[in-house]
Amino acid sequence: MMSEVKSIKIEKTTNSKLKGLEAGDLKFGKTFTDHMLICDFENGEWKDPEIMPYQNISIDPSTSFIHYGQSIFEGLKAHRGQNGEILLFRPMANFERLNKSADRMCMAELPESVFTEGLKEIINLDKDWIPTGEESALYIRPFMFGTEAFLGVKASASYRFMIILSPVGAYYSKPVKVKIEKHFSRAMAGGVGAAKTSGNYAASIYPAKKGMEEGYDQLIWTDAKEHEKIEESGTMNVMFVLDGKLITPKLSSSILPGITRDSLLTIARSWGLEVEERDVYAKEIIDGLKAGKLSEAFGVGTAATIAHIATIGYDGIDYDLPETDETNISNKLAKYLNDYKRGRIEDEHGWLMEV
Repeated sequence: MMSEVKSIKIEKTTNSKLKGLEAGDLKFGKTFTDHMLICDFENGEWKDPEIMPYQNISIDPSTSFIHYGQSIFEGLKAHRGQNGEILLFRPMANFERLNKSADRMCMAELPESVFTEGLKEIINLDKDWIPTGEESALYIRPFMFGTEAFLGVKASASYRFMIILSPVGAYYSKPVKVKIEKHFSRAMAGGVGAAKTSGNYAASIYPAKKGMEEGYDQLIWTDAKEHEKIEESGTMNVMFVLDGKLITPKLSSSILPGITRDSLLTIARSWGLEVEERDVYAKEIIDGLKAGKLSEAFGVGTAATIAHIATIGYDGIDYDLPETDETNISNKLAKYLNDYKRGRIEDEHGWLMEV
């Protein structure tokens, strides 16, 4: 297996799309930069990566991931620092999670040098695409899929790793209305819920669609067996402030170990806040709302960062949360994390990588 990148072949675009970009209209995941990175795993080893103009890719109709779902991905962001430098937030955590997902999905492990050097090269090439707005960033999507052409349920013998980039604005423009889902399931104990694999998201689309038809922005998933314990939301982990404590569901085989989740818990503990990672029951959240003991609920993730929850639907009844202001824990965490990612405060945890 290749351990070091010998070289990255770069073919630059001759027709940049940047000049036509409308900076004020950055819908999440709709616009992509000029280049993409490709690295193939064949005959038991990784080839050298290539960066080329963003374009369609050609695949055989029997390509394995289409039929059997060996597909994983990551998401991270690049921001401009105080002096114009390009900063990545915890990219090695994404690399480590990518390979954990690869292991669970029986896929080839990606060498660190392909990930880190590939990131640096493609971001430097498309650095002018990084937006400067407070709610904006360059979203980075590394992903991998099985490429062997065959029909049969087994691990693919070949894989393709790619990186594409997208300038984005805010994922949610306002506080969200969520529904605690008690019928459908996203993942189950012993399944692949802790891996960032495309099938988990495919399973969520139909229930989320039904939720949207009922007026909700997202679902909060519960355990697949009893539908009593809260797990995560559709695009993010979830946290609550109950009796002044910051609580969140403990990790399991059916919950994605979010990097934003881990970061916020680390920050909260460093501030001396009382933090609990434990089983969180839907009933206790609703009881807390009714008793006025639940002051905040919010989703956390790379795309959303912190998304305030305004309303929680449960058993056909909507419960509104108190409005937030700058004194709330979630807002303090959001501001601190945003400043941290942009290099405005000391990198006390060693989370920033300069490109």
